[in-house]
Amino acid sequence: MKWFWIAAGVIVAVVVAALIVGWLLPEKHTASRQASFQASPETVWAVITDVHKFPSWRTDVKTVERLPDRDGQPVWVEEGSNGRMTLAVERSDRPRLLIVRIADPDLPFGGTWTYAVSAASSGSTLTITEDGAIYNPLFRVLARFVFGYESTLATYLKDLGAKLTSVQPGR
Repeated sequence: MKWFWIAAGVIVAVVVAALIVGWLLPEKHTASRQASFQASPETVWAVITDVHKFPSWRTDVKTVERLPDRDGQPVWVEEGSNGRMTLAVERSDRPRLLIVRIADPDLPFGGTWTYAVSAASSGSTLTITEDGAIYNPLFRVLARFVFGYESTLATYLKDLGAKLTSVQPGR
């Protein structure tokens, strides 16, 4: 019984320490990744804006449900490895700039992804910048020290590269 209480005390101490560290970490962060593709900016744009086809190439998306537009911009719900998440296009300047916002106030995180598509000598370059906020201090610790702020960006670019069949690793 003594070992049970010692183990329980250690677990509580670790959780409390993680919460303290989480409260000390900034709520907001910025992360960015880039990749080059042997595809035109128009082709890249067509793939990244066709939300109905996300489940066919994004490994972390199982289903997409299109919702009514807001302010003339697309809105959808993605369901996948991170649960359900409502997303809304905030700004769209075809074929070079797309800003998508997490439009679900009940999630423990939020923010935007900015997709900047530019022409390159071999096709195009896509830079994705996440301006995020993590409201839950425990999630902040996990994002900072376990998953990393760029892991979802890296997965997205890897999946996009597989879809376009010719990705060149970027920064």
